[in-house]
Amino acid sequence: MFVDEAKIWVKAGDGGKGCVSFHRTKVNKVGIPDGGKGGKGGDVILKASRDKSSLLDFQNRIHFRAENGQAGQTQEKQGKDGQDLMVYLPRGTVVRTEEGEQVLVDLCQNGAEYVVARGGRGGRGNASFVSQRRRRPRFAEKGEKGEETWINLELRLMADVGIVGFPNVGKSTLLSRISAARPKIAEYPFTTLNPVLGVVRVADDRNFVVADIPGLIEGAHLGHGLGLKFLKHIERTKVILHLLDVSGTTGRDPLSDFDAIRKELSQFDPALNSKPLLVAANKIDWDR
Repeated sequence: MFVDEAKIWVKAGDGGKGCVSFHRTKVNKVGIPDGGKGGKGGDVILKASRDKSSLLDFQNRIHFRAENGQAGQTQEKQGKDGQDLMVYLPRGTVVRTEEGEQVLVDLCQNGAEYVVARGGRGGRGNASFVSQRRRRPRFAEKGEKGEETWINLELRLMADVGIVGFPNVGKSTLLSRISAARPKIAEYPFTTLNPVLGVVRVADDRNFVVADIPGLIEGAHLGHGLGLKFLKHIERTKVILHLLDVSGTTGRDPLSDFDAIRKELSQFDPALNSKPLLVAANKIDWDR
């Protein structure tokens, strides 16, 4: 199942509380303050991974919490820091604020990281508050709260070539012939409801990725059909392959279809029409 949008809650760890402690000896039975500082809370870190291809993992799990820092100890020993929490996302994931207006990070590169919530600072122990006027403080700081927030995740596929065209022009069939991908193929429109990636191997050490973008229709840039959901996946492609059905069996005009799709791309993002374009005529051998 392909999922390209998700909303999750992240919470960094709280800082550990400071320690109130006194070191007593035979000479000094009153004791010397020796309470240590609490440990720092763990961060929540987002990391791009080529091993992830969808946001499906975030359909069932939406809450992510890093470890809290431990409390300070005696002998001015600092508490253990909380462990960071690494959340792995597919390459090409755009992270936005809860309202969706601000882009926090665009994780394009494999291994790219972003600290989305920082852990709280550990509280100071009573040893940190000793002064000439305050010889034996009997208090310590609480640890700071870790940051927490809701974020929106939006996956935009990382492909070299994006295949576009009206429904049922043969995009999935083409992808299945040039790669090992096996998308569903049938004689009715919108057989493909999600983008499908395939790797085309040119030589032992050379390959490129092709994305089958589900069929676009007129008005796609306004959300008609499945348009807005999938137009975003074309933005990252290096080359656009426009597939046309020239068989005439559907009563459509290939030139009109070409102009219509180009218009939809331009109205969604004018930069799309500046990408290198290949046009392929399909079903040219069909009987009319």
